[in-house]
Amino acid sequence: MKQKIYQIDAFASERFKGNPAAVCVMQSWLPKTTMQNIAQENNLAETAFTVLEHGKYTIRWFTPETEVDLCGHATLATAYVVFNYYKHPENTIQFYSPRSGELNVVKNANKLISLNFPADAPKEVPQHEEINQAIGKTPLKTLKGKTDYLLIYSSQEDIIGLNPNHFLLNQIDCRGVIVSAPGKTVDFVSRFFAPACGVPEDPVTGSAHTTMIPFWSKQLGKTNLSAKQLSKRGGDLQCEYLGERVKISGKAVPYLVGEIDI
Repeated sequence: MKQKIYQIDAFASERFKGNPAAVCVMQSWLPKTTMQNIAQENNLAETAFTVLEHGKYTIRWFTPETEVDLCGHATLATAYVVFNYYKHPENTIQFYSPRSGELNVVKNANKLISLNFPADAPKEVPQHEEINQAIGKTPLKTLKGKTDYLLIYSSQEDIIGLNPNHFLLNQIDCRGVIVSAPGKTVDFVSRFFAPACGVPEDPVTGSAHTTMIPFWSKQLGKTNLSAKQLSKRGGDLQCEYLGERVKISGKAVPYLVGEIDI
């Protein structure tokens, strides 16, 4: 069996930036073990699989290690593929995730693709000494969302200078750890570490922004925010806090169109 596969650099305006994601648009679902094997073979942070069902694209995401509840950059990459290679006739795609519900995506005139995701407003929790030890620097405060910890620091330099111990991070019972601070040229900056999911540091993490947007919107007193993820590849995001939902916008660039044997 042959399956078309695409690799898209998400949250990027040029190749080799942002976060690469693989995308498979399928006629019907493959077994979960097969999708997991494909994701492991791709060895990217995420591989997205989608099937058009009843007028909506059901979507699932896999890291090299596991299926996850939500992924922003791979959803953006999938939307780019559907818009540009499958000639979707409208400017809105209705995605549906069995784990996260409705996820509508809109193509804008300025080449931005906007994701409408559930907000994940984090709650402040006591300092987590194991996380602090793994990250290597005590934050100003620690918060917890549904799946991730959010550590807040005072400056962009703090975020750039972190050098986590990934072995210790892998022992923490969570999907990942977000570190964030006010930015110099944007409203806030971040990095994201998820070794337990097979992703030591994710280049750009849309789902982590569902947690950061409610926090920084309240801190800064504004609903429209600019963000940058300070990984080696880097990524730029435009964010909007909508209350129970958030809007996360970015660009995407194609890198590869291929075919895999299954």
